[in-house]
Amino acid sequence: MEHSDIIKQAYKAFNERDIDAVLKLFHPEVEWPNGWEGGYVHGHDEVRGYWTRQWKELDPMVLPVTFKQPDNTRLQVDVKQLVKNLDGEVIADGMVIHTYIFDGDLIKKMIITPGA
Repeated sequence: MEHSDIIKQAYKAFNERDIDAVLKLFHPEVEWPNGWEGGYVHGHDEVRGYWTRQWKELDPMVLPVTFKQPDNTRLQVDVKQLVKNLDGEVIADGMVIHTYIFDGDLIKKMIITPGA
């Protein structure tokens, strides 16, 4: 499967709040940025906990726009990100860059860079 197809599945599942479907695409020792609280979370349990906490406070939607694959293990995705609080107030609306590092067909790490 192409890495871009894996990422499209991950965004779809994330936006549907289907944690289990996303985690199936992650390496067991995934490093995931904690864009809300800072730092990184590691492994499936920490990602699940982070997203569960986040979704009690925020309503993020992320849509992949363009894909660039500089090598066999990396995929850079320009992402349209819209974050609202639970009252529907927009907190952030703009483009970010998500860079994914793969181990085979599993997502091993994601890096967030502001602006695209």
